Amino acid sequence: MTDTITLEKLDEKGRQIVFTGARTSNSFADTPVSDDELRDIWEMTRFTPTMANTQPLRVVFVRTAEGKERLLPHIAEGNAAKTAAAPVTAILAYDKNWHEEIPNVFPIRPEMKDYFAADEDARHGAGYHSAALQEGAFILATRAAGLAAGPIAGYDKDGIDKEFFPEGEWTTVMVVNIGHPGESPWFDRLPRVAAENAVVWA
Repeated sequence: MTDTITLEKLDEKGRQIVFTGARTSNSFADTPVSDDELRDIWEMTRFTPTMANTQPLRVVFVRTAEGKERLLPHIAEGNAAKTAAAPVTAILAYDKNWHEEIPNVFPIRPEMKDYFAADEDARHGAGYHSAALQEGAFILATRAAGLAAGPIAGYDKDGIDKEFFPEGEWTTVMVVNIGHPGESPWFDRLPRVAAENAVVWA
């Protein structure tokens, strides 16, 4: 009989912190967020499963007044105030040249670097999928680090890319405000899709 490994389950408190009790924050307190806390978020995010361990996500933590001055002109009006108030705003970016890291992160198949270098469609198809996995994990990692995440959709992607990634090797895929919740940070909890409408047993 093959030995099996018994994995630990996240306890109820952990599930509440990361999933069931966590909310998207729409306001932020002026409590500082340390560089160590941001490093902690990244340390968890980088263990996200990705295709062949390729890890194409990159992050810019915008946390200085100068950085916010560069970012805010590219944020939609409805998101500007909370982005200005958040101690940190993370620009999640996709590295178009992620395949260059293959010999380091997937050394058993270094030749994959050449395959993806030669096929741009395959490179970006695989890369965007893996980056999307990491984006979701980044939000969960922020919650696990004891901070609130506030992902926003209203921003000028091309403007952010021009300002922060002028060489064109990275491109913005998500903007996430990070901090401690401020005054009235949550909307009312909205319904979730019922399991019978979303899950099929086969």
